[in-house]
Amino acid sequence: MELSAESVLALAPDASSAKAATGLLKPAQWPTLGANPAAVWGECQGSGSKPYQTQVDLSGPTFKCSCPSRKFPCKHGLALLLLKAKDASLFKLDAPPLWVSEWLRAHTERVQKKEEKQREQVLKPADPQAALKSQQQRWARIDAGVAELRQWLLDQVARGLGSLGPESRSTWETMAARLVDAKAPGLGQRLGTMADDLMDGADWPEKVLRQLGQLQLACEAVARRDGLSEPALADLRILLGWPLDKEAVLAESPGVADHWQVLGVIQEERDNNLQERRVWLEGRQSGRRALVLDHSFGGKGFEQGWFCDSSVQATLAFYPSAGPLRALVAGGTSAPVASAAESAAQPASGTSAEQEWRAVAERVAGNPWSGLHPLRCRQAVPCHGDDGFGLRWSGRQLPLQISESQGWALMALSGGQEVSVMGEWNGDALRPLSMHGGDGAWHWSAE
Repeated sequence: MELSAESVLALAPDASSAKAATGLLKPAQWPTLGANPAAVWGECQGSGSKPYQTQVDLSGPTFKCSCPSRKFPCKHGLALLLLKAKDASLFKLDAPPLWVSEWLRAHTERVQKKEEKQREQVLKPADPQAALKSQQQRWARIDAGVAELRQWLLDQVARGLGSLGPESRSTWETMAARLVDAKAPGLGQRLGTMADDLMDGADWPEKVLRQLGQLQLACEAVARRDGLSEPALADLRILLGWPLDKEAVLAESPGVADHWQVLGVIQEERDNNLQERRVWLEGRQSGRRALVLDHSFGGKGFEQGWFCDSSVQATLAFYPSAGPLRALVAGGTSAPVASAAESAAQPASGTSAEQEWRAVAERVAGNPWSGLHPLRCRQAVPCHGDDGFGLRWSGRQLPLQISESQGWALMALSGGQEVSVMGEWNGDALRPLSMHGGDGAWHWSAE
């Protein structure tokens, strides 16, 4: 497995952790450094008398440290991998000490128990009558909430967007809360986001009107759900915020085994200390794109780490959808292998600009509420103008959703030359997650 400073720092929970990790790269601070094909470990001398014991299972990567930090991974775990990426000769190739081997064994046992529990839940017979009754009760509450939403939408259109002002936000938030009470939290979240967009930016009326139209479309879909196909109904349930049965997905979805290249990784903080991580993958053989979406609460961290530009042999189970993207790792996961930076510059099957846009259009046609789409822009040139940063690609200029420092980093790396950029397209702008050019690579990282 090859590590790079960029891929390691992309795992940082925030900018302060990344900065703190770079301050721990003096070998003298690490009296013990060791590694084998499965893990790396080290002891970092802190302010106390006893050094912190830090270890990383490379099959994830999964981190463990004896320091009191609630961040995951902590600065010591990040620094350990950074040291390995900087100079692997510092690490003694040997059998792991007891404190490492015991943790590795316990971690493997936990993973196996979790997999066994998932299999048991899938095989456990469910009560079809109880499940049907529960669904009917939920749909009844959703129907009532959607009927209220439909009337609310008519009232907004009758008044006109010109009547809206800062005081309207509380009214919209109240309606959003009522949708949550009606067992449609997904619609409530969308309406709450719309409330935040009120009076924000010169183009806010256009954005709000488009979002109101999507809510109206959702009302129509709920009313006509009996005529929807199973994939379309699955998309509607996700839109409403219906809990997803991951065990059922693993049991019913045909697995797609492939060598999956990590195109981009991004981690963002949501409300109430909730961390969301999105990992975008592409199958080497299948050419399929996939989104592995994970959440972590309270700084617990994620079970598996993903390095941008690495590749993993795994089987993915895709959620049912008219435009399938989201998937679960169903099994067969291997440790990330050597950096795929070279293959990132080589086109996989069907990645021309025309085919990229066609894939986005087909997913939107199948699921009009889909929010983010993976877009791989080859032979593109980052640029800057009065409207901010952009990307010239295939005869058009895409606005970039990027910070000032990240934007200039892209400009400097490209040097005005053509590069390959992968990012998330939301219908208005592209958020870059990785870039490859003649002078190196850039990956999204927390600021």
